[in-house]
Amino acid sequence: MDDAFVAHYEAGVEAGRLVDEGEPRLELARTLELLERFLPPPPATVLDIGGGPGVYAVILARRGYRVHLLDVLPLHVEQALAAAAAQAEAPFTAALGDVRRLDEEDGAWDAALLLGPLYHLTDRDDRIRALCEAGRVVRAGGVVVAAAISRFASLLDGIRYGFLAEPAFETIVRRDLRDGQHRNPEPVARPEWFTTAFFHHPDELAEEVEAAGLRLEALLGVEGPGWLFPSAPQELTLVAARAVEAEPALRAVSAHLLAVGRKS
Repeated sequence: MDDAFVAHYEAGVEAGRLVDEGEPRLELARTLELLERFLPPPPATVLDIGGGPGVYAVILARRGYRVHLLDVLPLHVEQALAAAAAQAEAPFTAALGDVRRLDEEDGAWDAALLLGPLYHLTDRDDRIRALCEAGRVVRAGGVVVAAAISRFASLLDGIRYGFLAEPAFETIVRRDLRDGQHRNPEPVARPEWFTTAFFHHPDELAEEVEAAGLRLEALLGVEGPGWLFPSAPQELTLVAARAVEAEPALRAVSAHLLAVGRKS
């Protein structure tokens, strides 16, 4: 694991990132909406690979899914187990695991989620391996849902927050746009500028899903353009996201992309 990646997440930044005063932020609200569309109905089994502190596992378990979470960071697994223990009426399980080498049987799951791992696999071969592993462990006809960060996220974030005025951030953006490799400057990283990652062009994400032997069922923008207008009511940003989710010219305006692959 990259040292910067470990330091970033061991600071605990992920636990509350997707909610605001108990309410889902746009990324979470839209991703849940899309999962409801593409996941088989409960009580289907879901392997939440790289599930972090368990935000999605908590909600899916409450909806009746049988969920097992895997994450590479001990802190995230501890947080996920604590979240599971706090809802004894809707339990789920969690353990350490490497997305590239899953300790799961072939065809054991109805669905697999990769709602974060592809961000941090900066080598294409590792991303293909992760997608292949997710495909291996789902049953025939099962679904793999994979999230990616848009190639243009830093550029747009730099406008939104004014980071582009700083030369160091402009350097980050130029590399993001050139090859998708996102690096926070050393030796003093800025947490708000994220950590070591790979940002996908939509065409790359589609190609990688298919290279892993999955049939691409959907490639969608998650937040749509509304994430650039933080004061806009969420009900309006959701309407906008739905309206252009599959529009090729606008998919990458979203901060995140979502690919849905089906196992033959």
